[in-house]
Amino acid sequence: MLKNIRTLSRFTNKVKFCGFRSCLNSYCINMSGEQEKPQEKPQEKSSKVQLKTPKGTRDYGPEHTAIRNDVLGRITEVFKRHGAVNIDTPIFELKDVLTGKYGEDSKLIYDLADQGGESLSLRYDLTVPFARYLAMNKITNIKRYQIAKVYRRDNPSITRGRYREFYQCDYDIAGQYDEMIPEAECVFVAVEILKSLNAGKFKVKVNHRLLLDGLFESCGVPTEKFRTICSSVDKLDKSPWEEVKNEMINEKGLSEEIANHIGTYVQMNGTDELVTALFKDELLTKSKMAVQGLESMKLFFEYIKVFGIEDLVSFDLSLARGLDYYTGIIYEVVLLDKGESVGSVAGGGRYDNLVGMFHPKNKTIPCVGISIGVERLFTVIEAKLAKEKQKVRTTEVQVFVAAAQKNLVEHRMAVCKDLWNAGVKAEQSYKKNPKLLAQLQHCEENEIPWAVIIGEGEVAKGVVKLRNVITRQEDEIKREDLVEEVFKRLNIKN
Repeated sequence: MLKNIRTLSRFTNKVKFCGFRSCLNSYCINMSGEQEKPQEKPQEKSSKVQLKTPKGTRDYGPEHTAIRNDVLGRITEVFKRHGAVNIDTPIFELKDVLTGKYGEDSKLIYDLADQGGESLSLRYDLTVPFARYLAMNKITNIKRYQIAKVYRRDNPSITRGRYREFYQCDYDIAGQYDEMIPEAECVFVAVEILKSLNAGKFKVKVNHRLLLDGLFESCGVPTEKFRTICSSVDKLDKSPWEEVKNEMINEKGLSEEIANHIGTYVQMNGTDELVTALFKDELLTKSKMAVQGLESMKLFFEYIKVFGIEDLVSFDLSLARGLDYYTGIIYEVVLLDKGESVGSVAGGGRYDNLVGMFHPKNKTIPCVGISIGVERLFTVIEAKLAKEKQKVRTTEVQVFVAAAQKNLVEHRMAVCKDLWNAGVKAEQSYKKNPKLLAQLQHCEENEIPWAVIIGEGEVAKGVVKLRNVITRQEDEIKREDLVEEVFKRLNIKN
């Protein structure tokens, strides 16, 4: 034992002499004189995060944002033209507010972790929050629009413009009014928007919930199964009739005979002539609900003829709109390619009982509206611009202030100040002595229509040169007249 201790002491002194005390941390001597290997340090996990957007979402770069802002601006202009006021609501609601309003689609709601004792969910649409807003604030009459993001835990399809986070643009009329007048205007609003966006050919499919319920009643569907069978019918825009029929029979318990009766009707579509024909259907007209729905559709077609949009509207008995809160007319706008539907871009209808679900006295406030799902429109418009090789302008700069020689940055700043104070959209280079050619190339690449050029000679004379970037024509303008002259060239009223 003493021998081993003396050996360890001599080794320690040697370490001190060499200045490597750390050796004792790396090597130790056991009692048998054998060396132990140093322990390997555990590998540290990489702190780098995989950079990607969450599933079903996307970033918008400058070009995409410019397209989106243009689309939303056109939609807003239509809403304002019809006298709507703008509101906004939180992106999340109490979970109880959203629960039980969307039928089988309720499974697509994003629930949030408990925050301070409140059970919250991200909004699924803008309609239910609007109904909550009406009930909470005791509002009985309003025509409102809202443009905001909603969230659905759906299977995304980026190429088709289907996301988990997307914009909706809603236009709704709340209040007690005469039948089908607000409905006809909502459809007219949708037509105006689609025409203003030049997104291609489209049609508006319409149906009536009372007619659907009357159809189910006439075919022998139990009342308690109306909503679940309605959800099955709603899948006909994506699935063939045989698949929907099998779901009705095997999953929802309908007899094949009843399913076949339903199939006879839900595969019908046409114009107001179909409405007239269905009034003569003995089986269907046994139901008071069906007759009431047909009478409403007859009046609706009379009104849209006044608006001159009847050629764009199709009476389609397969349209069901699976959400539980619809009570009257329902409609959906679909884009067409060679006459075939390629996807829905808008939908809506009447929902008279939704506000009453939130009202403390169960007061019913009739409502009808239309919701534009613009993500698919963005996708269509982006593809169209790419195909036509159209460049999208990402800024709104009207005038670029350029220098022809060095040491003129203060003069450029002074001109920019005058233009900005006058409300003109202007910019300059952030380099102190930029090259004139580079400045003019910037104007051409960014489609800036006008350039103000300052040189030493211009400063001495108290003038500037105003250059048309497209034609390259330059005019000498007095410095004090520059703003007024820019207004004239831009057709801006002073």
